[in-house]
Amino acid sequence: MSTGLAWTRAERRLQNAENYWVATTRPDGRPHAMPVYGIWHDRAFWFATGRHSVKGRNIAANPQTVVHLESGDDVVIVEGTAGEVTDPALADQVLPRLAGKYGMTADEMTVGAPGSDAALYMVRPRVVQAWLEGALPQTHSRWQLG
Repeated sequence: MSTGLAWTRAERRLQNAENYWVATTRPDGRPHAMPVYGIWHDRAFWFATGRHSVKGRNIAANPQTVVHLESGDDVVIVEGTAGEVTDPALADQVLPRLAGKYGMTADEMTVGAPGSDAALYMVRPRVVQAWLEGALPQTHSRWQLG
C-alpha cells in the first residue's frame, strides 16, 4: 500500500543507485552498516561479500537485513531477509548483471572461484518505504512485498 509515491519510482531509484548501505546485526545485538555495490533485480536486492566478512557472518546468524540508498532527501529503504545464493544457475544469471553494472566481468568478482570467500547474497524484501524529505507527510509510501 502506498500513500504518496509510485512504486515504479521507488523501484527505478533502487535500480539506478550506484551505492547501497546494508545494515545487519551482530550476534551480540550491535548493528553493523556497510556500503556495497549491488543491483535491484527481479524484486530483490543482490550483492556480493565474503562469507567471513562481518556482513556475511551476521547474515548467517541473523538474516534480517535493511538496505537503503545514500540520500537522506530522496529516501528508499528495503527491509527483508538476506541469504547466500547457493543455486549456481541463479548465480550465473545475476552475477554478470552485477559485475556489468560496475564495469567488471563476473570472473573479476571471484564469487564461486576455488578458494574464494566471496559469495552472492540476495535480500528478499518484506517492506519497502520511500519518501521525499521536503514533503514527508505527503510522500511517505510503504509497500508490503512479502
